[in-house]
Amino acid sequence: MKLDLYQRVMVNRDIPSEGLRQGDIAWLVEYLERPTNGEEYGVLEIFNVLGESLRIAVVPLSSIEALRQDQVPSLRSLAS
Repeated sequence: MKLDLYQRVMVNRDIPSEGLRQGDIAWLVEYLERPTNGEEYGVLEIFNVLGESLRIAVVPLSSIEALRQDQVPSLRSLAS
């Protein structure tokens, strides 16, 4: 099932190149066209806990999933 745009999603694995860790929450804001025989990617907008936009990240769709009712968010500090 394809995730809806502009919904919050959870990162399901660490993505060091984007500074993301498993469990981070972001907004899915765009889909990128699939390269020939390649994986489809999504564009995430990352926010801090105050709702301020921090950056945009491009990740494989296999690395994100919809939030579920049985999950509880947690906090982490950004690496300096």
